[in-house]
Amino acid sequence: MSTVGVVVEYNPLHNGHLYHIQQSRKITDAESVIAVMSGHFLQRGEPAVADKWSRAEMALRAGCDLVLELPVAYSAQPAQWFAYGAVAALAATGVCDALCFGSESGDADALSRLADRLAAEPESMRLRLAELLKKGLPYPSAYAAAARELLEAAGETDASFGLSEPNHTLGLHYLLALRKLGSPMRALSIRREKSGYNQTEITDTAIASATALRKLIGEAGGALDGLAPYVPASTLAVLRREAAAGKAPVTWDAFARPLFHLLASLPASELATYAEVTEGLEHRIKGALRDIRSWRVDELLDLLKTKRYTRTKLQRTLARILLGHRKEELDAERLAAGVQYVRVLGFTARGQALLKRMKKTAAVPVVHSAADGDWPYLAMDVRATAVYAAALTASRPADAWRDFTEPPVRV
Repeated sequence: MSTVGVVVEYNPLHNGHLYHIQQSRKITDAESVIAVMSGHFLQRGEPAVADKWSRAEMALRAGCDLVLELPVAYSAQPAQWFAYGAVAALAATGVCDALCFGSESGDADALSRLADRLAAEPESMRLRLAELLKKGLPYPSAYAAAARELLEAAGETDASFGLSEPNHTLGLHYLLALRKLGSPMRALSIRREKSGYNQTEITDTAIASATALRKLIGEAGGALDGLAPYVPASTLAVLRREAAAGKAPVTWDAFARPLFHLLASLPASELATYAEVTEGLEHRIKGALRDIRSWRVDELLDLLKTKRYTRTKLQRTLARILLGHRKEELDAERLAAGVQYVRVLGFTARGQALLKRMKKTAAVPVVHSAADGDWPYLAMDVRATAVYAAALTASRPADAWRDFTEPPVRV
């Protein structure tokens, strides 16, 4: 059974994602699709619009066969570690033959040639990247500039390939991760159509970015009817069910009170111990709290944002503080060790067949519940679920511990 892997957030799953799933299966001639999906907190530091089991159901109803959770240690990271964790999870299954990702060009070959040149990233490039990030450049732009300078110094002529585009940068890091992990998975890419990754406006009758759809929900006061042209019927049904239960759509505002409590009560010296709190950001946070006029995270982000501190950087920082993630828990050595387990969120009949194969092929334990093992990153996911559930007024205390009690979704 040939299998293709996709790395996803589905926040929410929309028609563009559906196209990606369908084309990934088509161009790889795969019989099955494995999705590695972020849990409750996402790559740009945002909370997910719906919980991870609901979004796993969206994935399965859209054509994925097995959904695995990308641990929050990796899911709320810049491209390098986000990609590394996701590829490590796919590689650890032992059943994934190919990886197919979306990109602005759809040109995996060009990105692969760049990955070959950049795989042995020299110290000079790492230092230059750190320097550019300190100057306030977003990660994709900083990485593109550092890579371009390195390649130009080596006399390369195609160094201007569009790495400043977020999906090109992410795609490159998938390819670099494959090389670092020694994985034999093939890598292919599907060109993004009709909407960009960060596009906030809807310009097509059927395709819109997840960013634009979340904006649409916000402008409609949480109403979901406007999503109908842009998402599969199954996605809309799941969202409506969760909304009726008072569990969606979720935004940063649901976490405002506990977050502001932490920011106000912790001294600056302790804030500085959390992951992503760098370059004196703890003092800027403390200062901004005195200027807040409402308990809204968006207002805090607006006060904190500078050329150096981008909104994405700040959201990741606030997420790490909210979740209690210390710097030592997420140091490079621990992240580079890769996944210690793979967590199953849902599966179809084909996915169940894959799980049977994985009993023989997986390089790490395959777990269905947090009760199945005791790993630091799994404990972090349990904490993330508890924080996520406690912020929802309609949730029950028992929902905080669903990682122990909720079985994988079956479709």
